[in-house]
Amino acid sequence: MTRWTHHGGKLDDARRWFGEGQASWIDLSTGINPNGWPVEQAPAINWRALPGDAQLAALEQNAARHFGVDPAYLCALPGSEAGLRSLSGIISGAIVHGAACYRTHRDIHPDSIAFTPGVDDSALPDGKILLLANPNNPDGRLLDRAALDGLLERQGASDGWLVLDEAFADSLPAISMADRVADDRRLIIFRSFGKFFGLAGVRLGFVIGPRAIIARFRERLGSWPLSTAALVIGASAYADRDWITTTRAQLIEQGKGLDQLLRARGLSPQGACPLFRLIVAEDAAALFDHLARCAILTRPFDENPRWLRIGLPRDAAALARLDRALTDG
Repeated sequence: MTRWTHHGGKLDDARRWFGEGQASWIDLSTGINPNGWPVEQAPAINWRALPGDAQLAALEQNAARHFGVDPAYLCALPGSEAGLRSLSGIISGAIVHGAACYRTHRDIHPDSIAFTPGVDDSALPDGKILLLANPNNPDGRLLDRAALDGLLERQGASDGWLVLDEAFADSLPAISMADRVADDRRLIIFRSFGKFFGLAGVRLGFVIGPRAIIARFRERLGSWPLSTAALVIGASAYADRDWITTTRAQLIEQGKGLDQLLRARGLSPQGACPLFRLIVAEDAAALFDHLARCAILTRPFDENPRWLRIGLPRDAAALARLDRALTDG
């Protein structure tokens, strides 16, 4: 099981381990929108030219408008994963992460410790980097803005930082704290392009924070940190307001359909993030194996063997495949 628990998306490994079978594989292990932005609508890409400053500015302006922030507080990254792993070189302090969290949050600092927001906030050590995901991954839990405002005030008073990983926030824009970012607040936010827009291969993300922090990220990134393709595709996608509005509504409806299916098969889906659901089951490992032998890849977790995360099936046919596999199990 451990080969599948570090990150999702290991479809090539699944093919080698479980075989091809008669049906094509369905990857439900990542929480990536299976119906991504139509990349063919992007302008032509000049593969021979270096990425241009005007292209970067256009991307960051469109993304900033989407996030509801001033572009001066934003920096494009070659994926939010790269930004998270650069964090310890940008600000100082030990990291405190959520008790149930994205694997990278645990990995980026050897001495990181776990913390459960809302359980005993007074026990949070002073002067630390509090790194939380909202929506949380893998359980899809949401932290409301009032709770986050309280944590932000506490972190500022103790010379700590509140760092939010909002990789899945595009589906639920009202929960974002991006509008709280200011030069006098100790708040840094990471956003991901690939999850909501379904184009993880573009490797595009953003950091939003005080301008002094943004300057440090730009210095560390150096010249041409993003490909021309990422700049062009990202700028076009963030400008496509109609697609964004329609997709938000569609993802919520798809999430409801997945919930109905899981409940009908005796499972209890958890989480409010439209892109995935977490189920807790005593036989989660056996269920992972059974689904994989039906050519459906899901995501198990080494920190809790009773967890299994299931992403959104792409369409009615994929949902029916999942239903048949669960029924046969």
